[in-house]
Amino acid sequence: MAILIDSLSKFYGSKEVLSGLNMQIDSGQIYGILGPNGSGKSTLLRIMAGISQYDKGNAIIENIEAKNNPIEIRRIVGYVPETPYLYESLTPMEYFGFIGSIRDLNRETTERRTRDLIKAFGMEEYSDQFIGSLSFGTKQKVSIIAALLHNPKVLILDESMNGLDPHSAKIFRDLLRSLANDGATVVFSTHILEIAANVCDRIAIMKDGKVMAEGKTSSLVAEKNLEDLFIQLTSSEDIKMVVNALRGSLRNEST
Repeated sequence: MAILIDSLSKFYGSKEVLSGLNMQIDSGQIYGILGPNGSGKSTLLRIMAGISQYDKGNAIIENIEAKNNPIEIRRIVGYVPETPYLYESLTPMEYFGFIGSIRDLNRETTERRTRDLIKAFGMEEYSDQFIGSLSFGTKQKVSIIAALLHNPKVLILDESMNGLDPHSAKIFRDLLRSLANDGATVVFSTHILEIAANVCDRIAIMKDGKVMAEGKTSSLVAEKNLEDLFIQLTSSEDIKMVVNALRGSLRNEST
């Protein structure tokens, strides 16, 4: 087992954003976490990456307790946040060299992996431009490449496919499967249900800091259309009623 989440709770002030979560993720698995905004997905992923602390329960990543060993967790995890946090006064090549050095990679390994990843993601023409001048999608590629450089045992991705062009997104999805086949564990959140259905081995659907449903992707999809299941578990409003109300409002506006 690569990741064990045991009765995990997290508070921001008096607000409980994670409530007694339990989750088991095996090595070599691509695990998708779905949920509306505010469901606790990003908080959970930051805890798995050794970035955020928790208040109750436990998070164990590759047999390392996250709360007391965050530095050890960060050594074995690659993490891509929803919004890239990068040194914008550096070029991608300078940034990758810096990441390689803090990851204790030798220069030859850093340069070889950097070259291969830059080519795979079609970033050759941007490699010597300042990061601050790049588009959001290209910055996302920089963040992804930086997370992959040390060939992590666990890859944590928070909405990391946002902004990727179709070609890069396809490369990235295939690469995730290849990494999982080699024994790495991939955990990612997404709002794109089609990606979750096509890429993930297992899926958890969260709402209000709790897991509402969890299981093999094939089982959840076979049981019900994933979009319908997601809406059923996470929405407090009837979608048809909302759409009908909007249609009525728009008709009134146009008359």
